[in-house]
Amino acid sequence: MKRIQLAGYRATHFGYAVSGKVATITLNRPERKNPLTFDSYGELRDLFREMVYATDVKAVVFAGAGGNFCSGGDVHEIIGPLVAMEMPELLEFTRMTGDMIKAMRACPQPIVAAIDGVCTGAGAMIACASDLRYATARSKLAFLFVRVGLAGADMGACTLLPRLIGLSRAADLLYSGRVVGGEEAERFGFHNRLVAPESLLDEATAMAQSLANGPTFGHAMTKTMLWQEWSSGLGESIEAEAQAQAICMQTQDFERAYRAFVAKAKPVFEGN
Repeated sequence: MKRIQLAGYRATHFGYAVSGKVATITLNRPERKNPLTFDSYGELRDLFREMVYATDVKAVVFAGAGGNFCSGGDVHEIIGPLVAMEMPELLEFTRMTGDMIKAMRACPQPIVAAIDGVCTGAGAMIACASDLRYATARSKLAFLFVRVGLAGADMGACTLLPRLIGLSRAADLLYSGRVVGGEEAERFGFHNRLVAPESLLDEATAMAQSLANGPTFGHAMTKTMLWQEWSSGLGESIEAEAQAQAICMQTQDFERAYRAFVAKAKPVFEGN
């Protein structure tokens, strides 16, 4: 089986660093509010696909530089060229952007998004594809696709967003493209927590470190089942979870937790 270590990965189109068992991805074009390009879409897709085989990274923080998260696709470097493309090229692009989201959902590591400032378009979809969203009150969430003449159905928005905030609220945001502030997004249930801007990255990283120090095999199973069961009935889900939990009960982490409980000590998990 393919096994790799990603601590030494050198990113070309965004910032990337590993501390302990946590990888931090930082979109770093702050002068443009961190837009995505054809190249950054592709590199992010490929990196998250590699995460499946990583032995050293157990959780991921996704952030943006300069007080903003991500302004979506770059107007000049993406939207301009798209206008001139024929259907085969357009479909190749839209499938690539969707593949990035699928790769984020398929990687076993929990992803914590640290959202400050602008979080729009494709940036909002990166937030949707993350497992947890820490944000600031000044953050601005918007699904802008309709405002450039497109459908709100982009990169899985019509599946992901209703499951996060409900169908009616999702319809509001996808039809209108309106901007939602951090406090409203938290009330919706989109953001897990609001924190002060100066402590956002520290809080998100602390959460990721906590996950990375936990039973990571179990976390990976939880992530798989959370998304797999969307399209399953209750009976199928209960049976799938019975099998998943039985697998987890064979891990050494499960035995470590039991022995720690007996010894009245805190378990130290190793992810196996």
